[in-house]
Amino acid sequence: MTPSGAEYIRQIKSQIDEVDPAEVQDNLDNGVAIVDVRESEELSQGHLPGAKHVPRGYLESRIEGAAPDRSQRVVVYCASGQRSALAAKTLRDDLGYENVQSMTGGITLWKDRGYDVEVPRALSAEQRERYSRHMLMPEVGLEGQVKLLDAKVLLLGAGGLGAPAALYLAAAGVGTIGIVDDDEVDLSNLQRQVIHTTAGVGTPKVDSAQEAMNALNPDVNVVKHPVRLDASNIMEIIEGYDVIVDGADNFPTRYLLNDATVRLGIPVVSASILGFDGQLSVFKPFDGPCYRCLYPVPPPAELAPSCGANGVLGVLPGTMGLLQATEVIKLVVGTGEPLIGRLLLYEALGATFTELKVRRDPDCPVCSRPSEISDEEMGVFPDYEAFCAAAG
Repeated sequence: MTPSGAEYIRQIKSQIDEVDPAEVQDNLDNGVAIVDVRESEELSQGHLPGAKHVPRGYLESRIEGAAPDRSQRVVVYCASGQRSALAAKTLRDDLGYENVQSMTGGITLWKDRGYDVEVPRALSAEQRERYSRHMLMPEVGLEGQVKLLDAKVLLLGAGGLGAPAALYLAAAGVGTIGIVDDDEVDLSNLQRQVIHTTAGVGTPKVDSAQEAMNALNPDVNVVKHPVRLDASNIMEIIEGYDVIVDGADNFPTRYLLNDATVRLGIPVVSASILGFDGQLSVFKPFDGPCYRCLYPVPPPAELAPSCGANGVLGVLPGTMGLLQATEVIKLVVGTGEPLIGRLLLYEALGATFTELKVRRDPDCPVCSRPSEISDEEMGVFPDYEAFCAAAG
């Protein structure tokens, strides 16, 4: 005789370990992995502090992201304790978790006891639909999408690299995107700077970029900086941004940006392109090397000609700009392994990627002495035009 649903749940509960919400409350900060196995639409009612969301139907494919150590204590919960009992049995019997418990009464009893509940920020119905594919991913989810919506990212340049990065960061829902560029759209730009159009030739790039970004996602706040970045304005412009996308086309600006971002502790996703070749790295102050560690002095001019002098494959900036956008999203959401301490080289003709390890220079004049910089020195920078001219 087949048992009823209620009898089946009772049988399951007799086979697993259950834990009272009071004990869970006492152990929230003791290295316990708390896993919410409810459906996504239930999260708006709140969740336990620090809980990771893994719907019960996705345990097999997603639990390692929430609890990678199978010997760690794991507490699962749902609305009332029934689905979490089933989840606990699956984790123990099928997935090899050694110390799994189901929280009695679920979040309903937790709330009745008056314990703290974190209520995620509610997204509008349009936002839920727009970002639905992000929220299906355990590495992003609702929490990650909210981080993107709250993020402030600055694009240094609305040219070849900035164009694809701007479009995809806007599409991803980055809430505030700043653009620094004092140039106007030229017909020669359109071969690679896909954010601009023929109708926009002659207009400021910041205006052309804003129009395209808001047409794609009207929720994005585009902050325009129609100026050339220099020592007199860089600290004022970049302060308050979470990540900077470096699409500069000259060494003095890159060195200046590096100095300022190290002083303010802002990570930079840097890329460069020439001909068929591109390179990419992430410079996160004090977590890895800075740009000056990688390039103590700029290469001679004959070894680093500009795209205007040497040319560039039109699709190459798209490839590298999208890789930049990907690194930005990883930094903001806090997932994956950003390219910190690694330099990625792409050669389009052979379709090859090469990765090089890059280490901090203990004698770097920029990132080896952060505590020695006084308040008066914060906005004072070397003359990098002269520095690069001397090196060339």
